[in-house]
Amino acid sequence: MPPGKYGTQEEWEQDGDREIYMDFLLPTGIFLKFPVSRNDTIRNIKKMVWKNASREPLFFGLGDPDLYVFTCINQTAEREELEEESRRISDVRPFMCVLRLVAREGDRSEKLTNAQISLLIGKGLHEFEAQKNHEVDEFRTKMRTFCEEKSLERQNLPWQRWMEYSFPCELEPCSSPATGGSSKSKHGKKLFVNIKFESSDESFMLQQDSQDLPVALMKSALKKKATVFRSVRQEPEDYTLQVNGRWEFIYGQHPLCQFKYIFFCMRNGQNPQLTMVHHSTISKYQEDQGRVCSQMYKTRSLSRPPPLPLKKQNTSSLWSIHEPFYIHLVHGSKVNADEGMKLVVQAGLFHGSELLCKMMTSSEVTVCSEPLWDQRLEFDINVSDLPRMSRLCFALYAVIEKTKKPRGTKKKNKKADCPIAWVNTMVFDYKDQLKTGDFLLSMWPSVPDDKSDLLNPMGTVQKNPNVDSAAGLLIRFPNIRPHPLYYPPLEKMVSLLKSWPELPAIQALELLDYSFPDPAVRYFTIRCLKKLSDDELLQYLIQLVQVLKYESYLDCDLTTFLLERALSNRRIGHFLFWHLKSEIHVASVSLRFGLILEAYCRGNIHHIKLLSKQNEALGKMKALSDIVKTGSQKMTVDDLKLCIRQESYLEALSDLLSPLNPSVILFEICADKCRFMDSKMKPLWLMYKNPLEQADMVGIIFKNGDDLRQDMLTLQMIRLMENLWKKEGLDLRMIPYGCLSTGNKTGLIEIVKSSDTIANIQRNSSNSAATAAFNKDALLNWLKSKNPGDKLDQAIEEFTLSCAGYCVATYVLGIGDRHNDNIMIRETGQLFHIDFGHFLGNFKRKLGINRERVPFILTYDFVHVIQQGRTNNSEKFERFREYCEKAYKILCRNGTLFVNLFAMMKAAGLPELSSSKDIQYLKDSLALGKSEDEALKNFKVKFNEALRESWKTKVNWMMHSLAKDNRP
Repeated sequence: MPPGKYGTQEEWEQDGDREIYMDFLLPTGIFLKFPVSRNDTIRNIKKMVWKNASREPLFFGLGDPDLYVFTCINQTAEREELEEESRRISDVRPFMCVLRLVAREGDRSEKLTNAQISLLIGKGLHEFEAQKNHEVDEFRTKMRTFCEEKSLERQNLPWQRWMEYSFPCELEPCSSPATGGSSKSKHGKKLFVNIKFESSDESFMLQQDSQDLPVALMKSALKKKATVFRSVRQEPEDYTLQVNGRWEFIYGQHPLCQFKYIFFCMRNGQNPQLTMVHHSTISKYQEDQGRVCSQMYKTRSLSRPPPLPLKKQNTSSLWSIHEPFYIHLVHGSKVNADEGMKLVVQAGLFHGSELLCKMMTSSEVTVCSEPLWDQRLEFDINVSDLPRMSRLCFALYAVIEKTKKPRGTKKKNKKADCPIAWVNTMVFDYKDQLKTGDFLLSMWPSVPDDKSDLLNPMGTVQKNPNVDSAAGLLIRFPNIRPHPLYYPPLEKMVSLLKSWPELPAIQALELLDYSFPDPAVRYFTIRCLKKLSDDELLQYLIQLVQVLKYESYLDCDLTTFLLERALSNRRIGHFLFWHLKSEIHVASVSLRFGLILEAYCRGNIHHIKLLSKQNEALGKMKALSDIVKTGSQKMTVDDLKLCIRQESYLEALSDLLSPLNPSVILFEICADKCRFMDSKMKPLWLMYKNPLEQADMVGIIFKNGDDLRQDMLTLQMIRLMENLWKKEGLDLRMIPYGCLSTGNKTGLIEIVKSSDTIANIQRNSSNSAATAAFNKDALLNWLKSKNPGDKLDQAIEEFTLSCAGYCVATYVLGIGDRHNDNIMIRETGQLFHIDFGHFLGNFKRKLGINRERVPFILTYDFVHVIQQGRTNNSEKFERFREYCEKAYKILCRNGTLFVNLFAMMKAAGLPELSSSKDIQYLKDSLALGKSEDEALKNFKVKFNEALRESWKTKVNWMMHSLAKDNRP
């Protein structure tokens, strides 16, 4: 007989709203079979079951539908309770088309929340319980209590304070923001604002000084309303201002011009569109969210577990043990190596990056499935001298005997090491107790061609969860004394640390590196980081999530700090969620990140709904991307539009907050405007319209198949540069658009929101790519065609400023692969770069030849635009040069910050940023250790080189264009 075909995966991957027959097993013993729509929700299917069951025997034996829940076998062959009944059956995707109805047990709201969290974070909470790990259990209990208490505190806040959590102000950086109405700038610009009141179609155009506080604008609006409608006098303090069509508010002690939305409107000559919202509306939002949370916490408080017991410590004996520290290496398991090899284990005792004593090497044993060493490894260090965060690092490798004939007549034997696996473990457990007994460590596979360092002290101390396929190592910690030994309290070691003056937060970031594992040092670091404003914390959040990987235990000060700030500012919480969620598939951090995600969700029950909607939309985007890339026949844009018009896709892809910016509402997807791009990964170009916002459509790009974390890091650095420049009064008109990694090689890119044309440099100016590459007038002519009359001067100024900013940014970051398809220009004149797959000096090569021979892109047609088309207009060019030099000097003064932020990203595992050596380019480009004069002198050399060698850039662009045009 041919092999059977199991599972219904293909059924769920079909398009359309077709029906599928399903089997239903009822607790009364009755079996039902009937068709359901693939887009039916679990709730609707349950109603259909009750309707069909009413015609069957024993129907009287069924109780109320709410007393039952469906169960199924899911795609991972696990039994799943379908508590979230708003899900469609096509999203559940049971392995077989069978649903079993069972009586619901336990607290329904608790089980529903657990199901929602599991679905949202992409990891079942039962996996945490299955660990049977005391550290996991204690961390979950502690963090759940902590986060739920924070949530209850938040719900009792006054409405103004609650606004600061839910809708934090989005502000432009500035050197000295106004703090009151009396601090107006002498050159305050007049601002025309369109104001309307909620639940009213009437609007007023008001004139306001741009340096005024929001309360002044609200006072003007109320005065205007009272004059026109003769309404009762109201207080401006009872209102707040909302940006039309967005979850973005204007309030607080900041001048109007500092709000990003108003700053953007002023820069682009637009009138801000705002709505006056009464505090009762805000209070209703707060009450609605509080009702959901309070109901959940009320049921939980009845069954809250007892407090964790205090750990007992015996601190008198550890320092008196002047015996060598040793472990017993017992045996290995599941080791794959070729016959004829010998297996060896290398062990090192580390404190951060520091090797505490000489490494130990085991004896060689013959390859077999369970190699036996049965050997004591004694380290040249006493137990009393062990630092608290000592970690044991192991490497398993094979030794190959090679025979080599040198020029002489004698033969010489040479050993070659073949790395197989590595694993790390702490010497003390999370309760400060010196480990004793047997530990089976499932190992991580080594990189095959990495023969420099066998040990990996920077790696995780978590065991490989894939125990079925991982090599194992059984070690035994000795019982040095008959009673447990605990590390002495920190007060008896590091009391000097208490007298240290706090460091500036930016400098303290460096202490989160894995080289500084001591808990007292890390506690001191977090104390310094608490001074960061919310905007600053958001700026460095990517790095702070990465250095979580260096933490040795689940419960640490950094985790608590991030959760506390995330539960005090929903914008921080939003991005913390996505930075963690994007790496939940990485085995080494899946447990830690999953537990933090669970804790955050427990502390923000209402946010689960908003995030789940985004998660569902991303799932549909990935499904669309898979259809586009793997379709049996060539997919057309019309096919994509047809797909999006399906009810399940329209509903899932509409009415959600953008993961790129939770203030932006993606109201209604416009299928007619959507498309996919003709590149290798076929990224989706999705467009949204917002009937409440009088502006352009909002666009996002969904990319599936590329790791966007390097793009995200580069754009973060460009945004940081822009902030530093603005604080010094230098606005270089940068467009660091949004980019967010959302999962395993999936992510979103923000489309620059503008009604004007965006073009590739020199691609739209001529039918011939080769001609366009050497036509210095092409770019200027294109700008002239888009900016008639007086608008041209402003467009050239925008080009000059933005070109200076990107010249400096791309040089400092060493961005490679710069060609005319990833340098863009808007018709307003702003130049910007896209696609950052290469940085830190990793320039592209062809046949061993470096294709990019200039430090940054500054071609003669760029200069031609800057000089307004006049070759003798050196004044304009010198002003451009001054912009570049000023921008570069500002970055050099902040060079340590950039180096620290890149160093914190080593844990991310980016191909071009994996060790300290990769950051050397950045140290050189920022001239660390040199004076400002020396740094500027070096930059001037690079500037002249870029200008002198620009013809090589044009040749490279021409070759790129020709190769693309001739691509089949």
